[in-house]
Parts: sequence; C-alpha cells; structure tokens
Amino acid sequence: MPRFRITTKSRTQLNGIRIEPGMSVEVITRDYSNPLLINGGQPVVDAFMRIYGIDIRRAGVCSPVYLDVKQIG
Repeated sequence: MPRFRITTKSRTQLNGIRIEPGMSVEVITRDYSNPLLINGGQPVVDAFMRIYGIDIRRAGVCSPVYLDVKQIG
C-alpha cells in the first residue's frame, strides 16, 4: 500500500484557520493515485484534523495549489 507525504506550501489564513508552510502529514492509501483525488481528499482532511486539529477543507486549502503531494513508499 502506497504512502504519501502531504506538505503545505505557504502561509495562509482563511476562515479563521492559520496554515503554516511545512506542516505535513502522511497518508496510506489502497490506490497509487493522488490522495487529494480520493473521495474528495477526505484521507488528507482527516490526517490534518488528527495531527493538527485543523480542517483544511474549511480553510479552503485542500488542493494541489496549497499542498505538495509526494509518494514516499
């Protein structure tokens, strides 16, 4: 099962949620496709909520514009 590291690219503050550059999470998926494309990015949203307690969907940063996705395993 592939593992992805998702890292924020820049500092952003939207809807009262502050995102700092370099915040990262790891997500393990069943597919080799980008986890931002799986179920509307829900695995990534859940990982950021679990690790940092922030909702990146509410902040409007759940897209490749704000997040760097790399496959690490």
